[in-house]
Amino acid sequence: METDLIISAINQLHQKANQALENKDTEVHVYLLDDSFTYSPAEGVAVNKRDYIIDMKKYLKGLKSFQTSYYRIKSNVEDGIFTEKIARKSVVIKPNLLLFAKKETIQTEEVFNWKNIKGEWKIISVEITLEEKY
Repeated sequence: METDLIISAINQLHQKANQALENKDTEVHVYLLDDSFTYSPAEGVAVNKRDYIIDMKKYLKGLKSFQTSYYRIKSNVEDGIFTEKIARKSVVIKPNLLLFAKKETIQTEEVFNWKNIKGEWKIISVEITLEEKY
């Protein structure tokens, strides 16, 4: 498959995943993860798919709203693995006291590894290489 076609397919999957996260719909997001999926945060220990899903659901449940956007810094295909480095900006609103909310902006650089498994692109790993919160 040509790199441009792969990027087009991955872009569509990112859009679906981002929309699902903004709607706090974890099912669509989880569908994109391969069973071998690993998530490596900027600080901390890598987790498997099961633990990542538990953590993600808990995190999203505690938010009032979540918005995210990204752009691709670079990408390549090697041995059937599509690797991309993206810069992401997310804005989250967390409930704070009774009537107030706390806004937090999170900027990250993330390395995604995708693999086409039975005709579908699946995320096999994500590594957060940089994370800033303000």
